[in-house]
Amino acid sequence: VQLQASGGGLVQTGGSLRLSCAASGRTVNTYAMGWFRQAPGKEREAVAAINWSGGMTYYAATVKGRFTISTDNAKKIVYLQMNTLKPEDTAVYYCAVSRTLVTAMEKLYNYWGQGTQVTVSS
Repeated sequence: VQLQASGGGLVQTGGSLRLSCAASGRTVNTYAMGWFRQAPGKEREAVAAINWSGGMTYYAATVKGRFTISTDNAKKIVYLQMNTLKPEDTAVYYCAVSRTLVTAMEKLYNYWGQGTQVTVSS
């Protein structure tokens, strides 16, 4: 499975961005997609996750109510709509695929994209 993330950029505090991640290859055995982020000097953390049908989601407490994860199951694309962005959202955002669960547990994700930079200026 290959993942291609896009949509990052520079935005001011309070602004919005939408990230996309397209999955290709043998996606038939995958179950869920997740977004993670890593800020400079910090560990990578889970942001949101969703199963392909969209019926189950996970959000980190820090983004709940501001970020929305969604899927286009037919195209195998996952989106992360990020609203009311804050400087602390600045990070490299990664998408990942899990064969088993909608989860925040990084070790349960089997394939990773290359990351896209999101920078929120104050």
